[in-house]
Amino acid sequence: MELRVGTGALAERLSSLIGPRASLARGVLDQHGRSESYYPAMPPDIVVFPETTQEVADIVRLCAEAGMPIVPFGAGTSLEGNAAAVAGGVCFDFARMNKVLAVHDADMDVVVQPGITRKQLNAELRTTGLFFPIDPGADASIGGMSSTRASGTMAVRYGTMKDNVLALEVVLADGRVIRTAKRARKSAAGYDLTRLFVGAEGTLGVITEITLKLHPVPQAISAATCSFPTLHDAVDTAIALIQSAVPAARIELVDDVMMRGINAYSKLGYRETPTLFLEFHGSEAAVAEQAQTAEAIATEHGGRGFAWAKAAEDRSRLWHARDNTLYAGLGLRPGARAVITDVCVPISRLAECLTETRRDADVNGFLAPIVGHVGDGNFHMLILVDPNDENELAGAKALQARMVARAIAMDGTCTGEHGIGLGKVDYLRDELGEAVAVMRAIKAALDPGGLMNPGKIFAGGAYA
Repeated sequence: MELRVGTGALAERLSSLIGPRASLARGVLDQHGRSESYYPAMPPDIVVFPETTQEVADIVRLCAEAGMPIVPFGAGTSLEGNAAAVAGGVCFDFARMNKVLAVHDADMDVVVQPGITRKQLNAELRTTGLFFPIDPGADASIGGMSSTRASGTMAVRYGTMKDNVLALEVVLADGRVIRTAKRARKSAAGYDLTRLFVGAEGTLGVITEITLKLHPVPQAISAATCSFPTLHDAVDTAIALIQSAVPAARIELVDDVMMRGINAYSKLGYRETPTLFLEFHGSEAAVAEQAQTAEAIATEHGGRGFAWAKAAEDRSRLWHARDNTLYAGLGLRPGARAVITDVCVPISRLAECLTETRRDADVNGFLAPIVGHVGDGNFHMLILVDPNDENELAGAKALQARMVARAIAMDGTCTGEHGIGLGKVDYLRDELGEAVAVMRAIKAALDPGGLMNPGKIFAGGAYA
């Protein structure tokens, strides 16, 4: 294997620092060059497995001296090439930094390392009566979820990562270690650095510790599915639920195409029409009241087959089917890859945006199932393409561009939760205009060498 200039010397210094936890093995590099996205593999030159913040700081300083790019890596579940090593460099795999450092039950918060996944965290919290609610579907790492400002199925009730991260410990590009806040639930002390790094996709620093809000485990949980004649009917139901102040924990939409994939992949027998997946949290009485109201609203909008799942195993089966929509979608076209994209719009424009996007895909001949966190106006499209057909890929990217333009024209965003990564760099200026220049200035101030996860968020320029 031919090494990039300077890689061998840096690898020797890293090996002296952390021994065999600095790897040049081809299999390890290739593993860290892939993700769930359709982009070709972009492996790093070296993969390191730090165990402490001090090790991260020492490695960052070595990378800075060598002019070597730095790419943080969590669970590899990103969908916009967020952790792709586009310029090679050193990949920081946080699998060994996966501990719960402190649980403060009385304050309902927890301090964790970035490599712990959301499922591991909730397993650790099982005896506390508390849980961490952000659920993007994949068992993503908390560091990755913080870096992409993730949300997911329960954001409609519990918010997104930006609402649930209280404080961070971050290693800056020069090796300095900072804390962005204390554990207090509010502060008016200076700039809000916590939210600067939440969503920065590793382009400003390396997150090594996260303090998260926790929430009480609900006394009662009830889930349901309901099918509808059209996408518009399903979305109108979701909007009516929100506007009626029904405090649903999840309001998920799956279109008829994806329902076909779910039935085949999970061996289920749902109606293959647009379907809402709902969940309610609270006391027994509150959940019963919410469920009754939801069923009545759904019926008014043509909903039928309202099916409740109250037992834990039934709810688990229902949400397992929803969480595996990526693989269910891919199963609709064996051998295909998915150009996965998401947008988010004000809920009053959601039905219009979603139905126009569905029509656009159908008219242009794409098999493109849709799922959505419709409670907060966010939906995803999986555009299935032959990875070897350049014309198909170009058509899929054009479809994505129209979907994004449609959302921005409706005062929405080009990405509700996947982040900018590689896939949305062309749209950030369309959405935010001169604000992008301010972002570049912040990037230049904190990372003057442009080493922190280069190629992400910004298109071209010295700090790409």
